[in-house]
Amino acid sequence: MSTPYKYTALLTIAGSDSGGGAGIQADLKTFSALGCYGTSAITAITVQNTLGVTGIHSIPATIVQQQIKVVMDDIKPMAIKIGMVHSAELALAIATVVKDYPQVPVIFDPVMVSTSGHRLIEKDTIVTLQKELFPISRLITPNLNEAEILAAMKIDTLADMQEAARHMIKAGCNAVLVKGGHLQGPDLFDLYLDKNGAKKIFQSAAVSTQNTHGTGCTLSSAIAAFVGLNHDICTAIEKAKAYVHQAIVAGHDVKTGEGEGPLNHFFDPQKLIKHKVA
Repeated sequence: MSTPYKYTALLTIAGSDSGGGAGIQADLKTFSALGCYGTSAITAITVQNTLGVTGIHSIPATIVQQQIKVVMDDIKPMAIKIGMVHSAELALAIATVVKDYPQVPVIFDPVMVSTSGHRLIEKDTIVTLQKELFPISRLITPNLNEAEILAAMKIDTLADMQEAARHMIKAGCNAVLVKGGHLQGPDLFDLYLDKNGAKKIFQSAAVSTQNTHGTGCTLSSAIAAFVGLNHDICTAIEKAKAYVHQAIVAGHDVKTGEGEGPLNHFFDPQKLIKHKVA
């Protein structure tokens, strides 16, 4: 009898993007491209294309909980990525289930504002996110707009990013990656800070393109993938940033729709990675 194997499974808990560039769709593409087996729990269905978001339909919280539980109990993902959580009820429902699996690292991308500027989260949800989801997440990955909301401050410089990260750590985060992609300049800077005071700045070259839809979703799901593949958090961030940069470069001149197009997630797809079952 041959030795049984298993894939490196991951779970994304996020909203669906009908345009295919962000959300659940971007997460599953990223998981697959990096050689992992993707599973999902859909939190909402968005009416969305490259021009923006025009509607959101919520999935009942109990259904979201059930999606998470059946996947966790059967397929046993090695890491969890959480994306759009647009209501306090949903945040509490997700936290209630995920807390039952403390051994599984959580990467939380607190999606609040779309790249096109549409607000995707209800105002009363932020406090619940901070109370329920931040403490159980290994890392949160806000962009500058989201960091400004969470830290209640304006961010214009790298020093501001660090100060905002400190505010978020004080609010209950274990670690923060503030994504500085919206700062103007030839280079991009992302800042990592954790509750033990460890800090790292990640620098990369900016790419001139409008095809950046789903960049944040892709980065957080790539981090989750590399964490699931047993890399430490800073190595996972480094590898995830390299993957996203290459995906942007590979898709920078491709026209998909009339607005902000997606990345090329499959510029170098990996085969599904198998491990022997202990």
